[in-house]
Amino acid sequence: MKIDPNSSADLSAQIAQAIKDAIIIGELIVDQRLPSEAELADHFQVSRPTVREALKRLAAQSLIRTQRGATGGAFVNRLSFEDAHAQQVTTSTLLLSMNAVSFETACEARYALERACAPLSAKRRSADQLATMRAEIFRQTQPNLSDEAFCASDVAFHRALVDGAGNPVLSYQLAGAVEAMQPLMNMITFTARDRASIVALHSQIADAIDQGAGTDAAQGLTKLETETLRMAQKVFETRASKP
Repeated sequence: MKIDPNSSADLSAQIAQAIKDAIIIGELIVDQRLPSEAELADHFQVSRPTVREALKRLAAQSLIRTQRGATGGAFVNRLSFEDAHAQQVTTSTLLLSMNAVSFETACEARYALERACAPLSAKRRSADQLATMRAEIFRQTQPNLSDEAFCASDVAFHRALVDGAGNPVLSYQLAGAVEAMQPLMNMITFTARDRASIVALHSQIADAIDQGAGTDAAQGLTKLETETLRMAQKVFETRASKP
């Protein structure tokens, strides 16, 4: 593990990257104890506070965990898709909210990714996942359901569809699309939302998944994308017309 002391990059960031690279290539393996702060400081020729900051960076990425006591220290973490899920959602939310990503671009990406899951979900979904989709559709028909609750149900419906594909890599990659892009889309379109139309499309998609008709499910998602873009256009036109 090496760093460049003459580089303008922050030393703690360089150390964190060097340790991360060692984990990725298998030089440091899961559950292995890292050298102590003193040993790392000596290895990288830096102060212990600099090493401590590097370890904090790695812990924030769930790449290492720390334990106290005589047998404690910093250990390479056993990272799971579930552990990384929240980070993916947070990162996607920040990227969308802090960068110039148009509604159309986000919408295109989200539905393109979800359509890739539809045929797999039609083949692999569990009874529980289909039941979740049905339950959320029923929830969405309730007349007193708040906009916030409807949006949450919308996310739960699509999360069940994505998870039904039975592919943890796809579920992880789509975490940002479903749980970051979708809520932001809902924030824009909820005032123009026709709940009956959305429920009808959700029912069409769930029926297709139930029948193993992946192509039909993907077509239902295309219709939902068109409806989402229509709602957004209506909202943007209303905003533009206001003095």
